[in-house]
Amino acid sequence: METDVRLAERFDTDRGHLRAVAYRMLGSLDEADDAIQETWLRASRTDIGEIANVTGWLTTIIGRVCLDMLRTRRRRGEELTAEPVSATPSGADPEEEAVLAESVGLALLVVLDRLGPAERVAFVLHDLFAVPFTDIAAILERTQVAAKKLASRARQRVHGTPAVPAADLERQREVVGAFLAASRAGDLEALLAVLAPDVVRRTDRVAPGGEGEVRGARRIAEETRTNTARARVAALALVDGEVGLVVAPRGRLLLILRIEVDGDRVTSVDVIGDPARLGGFRIALAQGAGR
Repeated sequence: METDVRLAERFDTDRGHLRAVAYRMLGSLDEADDAIQETWLRASRTDIGEIANVTGWLTTIIGRVCLDMLRTRRRRGEELTAEPVSATPSGADPEEEAVLAESVGLALLVVLDRLGPAERVAFVLHDLFAVPFTDIAAILERTQVAAKKLASRARQRVHGTPAVPAADLERQREVVGAFLAASRAGDLEALLAVLAPDVVRRTDRVAPGGEGEVRGARRIAEETRTNTARARVAALALVDGEVGLVVAPRGRLLLILRIEVDGDRVTSVDVIGDPARLGGFRIALAQGAGR
């Protein structure tokens, strides 16, 4: 009885940590809470009297739970990123999940969603929570060498490989970052300052009454400043090795914006929203660019 009370108290203390681990591995607040519940059920069957590091032990359990959930999701062919972004999670507060996604990093959640289950678990546990490879290997039922290789492969995919020289990449970050900031603020003058006079915007999903292609800085600036809500859920990312934007409400990929830059101006914006096309792009973090 005393041991049960001690475990319950410790579990409540570690709940925030466990939720953070599960959310990064699953990308869904609902699923993270389900993982916490399952972790408690598994942990409560064990006498913790001989366990020296209870937090580490609980982290190992939730790692196994999340790995099982990711594998089940993959077997069923489920893709969280393909869910309609207007859909409300069954139990989670959409606003809470949006805030959590922003705090984690929208681009990071998009990239993590593209990793295989074992890669995702290895990367999240080691690189984000400093879990030793001895524990990760046990969770994955692999050798330490194999666990390290999985984390390394995931790390390479998360950080990506630039397709342009470092100086060009930094210039792209600055220009695309300025475009994003002006878009979020709905600042017409700032948008006009960063858009080339003959800039073109193309989209593969045209709304009723909309246009697949729009030309001219003022038209695009006026169109952009009316859509600050979309800009607020956008983040810089590497798209096929160059800096672009991902639009990802609650971390679910909705749109990719491929952006061409010439000097200090944006010359074209290609908006990709077709689900059949979204999976064909290599998405990675735009290092040093923030969220």
